Amino acid sequence: MMTSALSRPPHSGTVQLIGVPLDLGASRRGVDMGPSAMRVSSLVRQLERLGIVVQDTGNVTVPDRSALDDSPTAFLDAITGVCANLAQRTAAAVRSGVRPLVLGGDHSLAAGSVAGTATALHERGQRTGLIWLDAHADINTPVTSLSGNVHGMPVAHLLGYGHAPLAGLSAASPAVLPEHLVYVGLRDLDDAEKAFIRELKITAFTMRDIDERGLRAVMNDAVRIATTGTGGVHLSCDADWIDPQEAPGVGTPVRGGATLREAHLAMEIIHDTGALVAMDLVEINPILDSRNATAELAAELIASAFGRHIL
Repeated sequence: MMTSALSRPPHSGTVQLIGVPLDLGASRRGVDMGPSAMRVSSLVRQLERLGIVVQDTGNVTVPDRSALDDSPTAFLDAITGVCANLAQRTAAAVRSGVRPLVLGGDHSLAAGSVAGTATALHERGQRTGLIWLDAHADINTPVTSLSGNVHGMPVAHLLGYGHAPLAGLSAASPAVLPEHLVYVGLRDLDDAEKAFIRELKITAFTMRDIDERGLRAVMNDAVRIATTGTGGVHLSCDADWIDPQEAPGVGTPVRGGATLREAHLAMEIIHDTGALVAMDLVEINPILDSRNATAELAAELIASAFGRHIL
């Protein structure tokens, strides 16, 4: 349910930046530079204007591709290690009352960031709501994936499926329950993903739902589902959920995504709930961008998620 302007949460508190220069989950190089692109954008300045204290804790260490062997699970094991480190950092932030803002890097990192949020809330006897803004469902497992790219698998692992070490990073088991997960903006799915979503009865709003019902109605439903029976919401946003005309600097662009204003409205609605516990912004590839435009757009969207309003 929308809150009124008079009851909006205050623009305050502390946000902890955690960079994850991870590209091991994707086949296209360059997304590891995403955290740097975000840091040189207007992100910190925009958050500080809202009265938010910004703590930049640096980057999670990521192994270099050239240092990994060519075994079938080398990248998966390396990603699991990165995600385990990230899970510890996001859990610590949430425990201390700080909201972690994770800057990617490819979307496989969410198997760690969300797991950390889930651990901290589990320690309070609470579950985690997850809103996944993405063109893709990212719910393949190593067995079902057509590409083998781990950035297409984090949701499956958060639900307890796939590579056991990666699926077991959270103190909550699984990290997220299907009934607390909501997709918004889907428009490019594998057949196996479609079947898995139906089997688990996950709420999935595609771009057709947004076209037919409008972004406000979809987001109101998404927030209601993600906040029912949970201690708060982890928002995981892939830059490719936005239309590539607005966000060209992504590795897997899909035409027909959210408009600029729809993207801001989604963030504004999430902020108005007061339930945002943690956030990921991932898959920005500066090599494919133009004058850091996608990172600047991401900075503006993050500011909306943390309290910036037009009036």
